Amino acid sequence: MAHVNKVLRSINDHGADRCVDIFRRPDGTVGFEEFRRDAEDMRGWFAIGGYSGRVFAAEPDALAAALGQIAWLESAIGPG
Repeated sequence: MAHVNKVLRSINDHGADRCVDIFRRPDGTVGFEEFRRDAEDMRGWFAIGGYSGRVFAAEPDALAAALGQIAWLESAIGPG
């Protein structure tokens, strides 16, 4: 079986040039990663955070950790 993570939530910054994906691994654990893309570069998104190896039991745990690490994320999610 191929190793394929399933994205549970993808959150873009207001400029849509950075995003955070929260994903579930085939083993059931959850993780997150920060990505960026450059408008002039058509190759797509590039992982920039180095967070994908962190392991969490559930999506809320991964989101809380991401909020603590990625400065722009809280303003992208908004209040609530």
